[in-house]
Amino acid sequence: MVIVTGAAIGNGQAFAAEFAREGARVVLADIVEARETRDRVMAHPDAPEPLMLTVDVTNESATKEMARAVKEKFGRIDILINNAGVYEEEPFELLTLDAWKRVIDVNLTGLFLATKAVLPIMKQQGFGRIINLSSDTIWLGTPYLVHYITSKMGVVGFTRGLAAEVGKYGITVNAITLGLTATQRPPGTRLTQGNILSHLLPPRAIERPETPEDIARIVSFLASEASSIITGQTINVDGGVARH
Repeated sequence: MVIVTGAAIGNGQAFAAEFAREGARVVLADIVEARETRDRVMAHPDAPEPLMLTVDVTNESATKEMARAVKEKFGRIDILINNAGVYEEEPFELLTLDAWKRVIDVNLTGLFLATKAVLPIMKQQGFGRIINLSSDTIWLGTPYLVHYITSKMGVVGFTRGLAAEVGKYGITVNAITLGLTATQRPPGTRLTQGNILSHLLPPRAIERPETPEDIARIVSFLASEASSIITGQTINVDGGVARH
């Protein structure tokens, strides 16, 4: 079974639908109820009904309760997709400490807390797949995103360090860097005037934007037995914008 954080919209919704299509039991974890995602999951014939949990990944008690509830219902936790995140554009000189903390808290601390909550269960069962979502902006050094890039570069460091510790328990930890076009921004996202990043990003080698479904297929691969020898790695999936 698989937990998807940030499952209510965008990439998280596509990840949940992909695992449901493959017959997996899916937990939809988000700060809001993921009803639309549940409906999309249930559109697949014979898909098990997903478990919806309201979870603030920045709250340690909430992530612990998430792990407890999933273990109680399903008896195990096989896969954790750390997808929950926030995205904001802001010139550095206008960046406030509160905005900095908000992005770091969700994108990095939330990943830490969700992983810490499920890891003892994965160790006990001798199996686990942890997949972390980062951004191709860490390779590009895109302007107006210092706080966001810092958080997403931290995801890569977290992935490498944890992979070295938990491989002996049958657990792999990998990351995916996405292009900005694959990210559905939550309501209230702060953008610079006119979203000027669209004029600053280099062209893709593949002349179409990546979709959440493109990313979902890579996530599915990293969760599968076919990737069991891959850990501590970061795969860039952005149509060749960043040639990493």
